[in-house]
Amino acid sequence: TGIDIRDGLQYECIACGDCAQDCPTDSIREGLMAFEIKADTCNECDGSFEAPKCVELCPVDGCIVPAA
Repeated sequence: TGIDIRDGLQYECIACGDCAQDCPTDSIREGLMAFEIKADTCNECDGSFEAPKCVELCPVDGCIVPAA
């Protein structure tokens, strides 16, 4: 299982910033130790991409898990 960084569980995040570059809602910000996704503005790229772009861009498998 992966880590849903929208819940503040960024243990796997390597803070590379790849996830933030194409976020259409500007919902990804650099935190103290890792990048964080603002759940209140993240729409999982609905209307912009076929799937969440951050998941595609993240170099760490399972770091970002789309909401169920």
